[in-house]
Amino acid sequence: MSRPIKEFRSGAIKAAIWLNEKELNEGETVGFKTVSISRSFKKKDEDLWRNEVINLRKNDIQRMIVVLQKVQEDLLLSQEKEEEDND
Repeated sequence: MSRPIKEFRSGAIKAAIWLNEKELNEGETVGFKTVSISRSFKKKDEDLWRNEVINLRKNDIQRMIVVLQKVQEDLLLSQEKEEEDND
């Protein structure tokens, strides 16, 4: 099994960079990188670790960052609104 060329981890979240190869029509092989993002977790009733993985191409990463920033912004703003409503 191939191994990632680099890994980064923060808590249960891990990102890995993979080097892939693709054979072109002329028999030439080109290399390209992809990224996998995973989250490890354990269910309450089980003793088994599970792993969720999403695979991204290089062009997907910036879009993923933008989407996650928007989600974080919305969650923080709605939390502040809830706190104001409770005061």
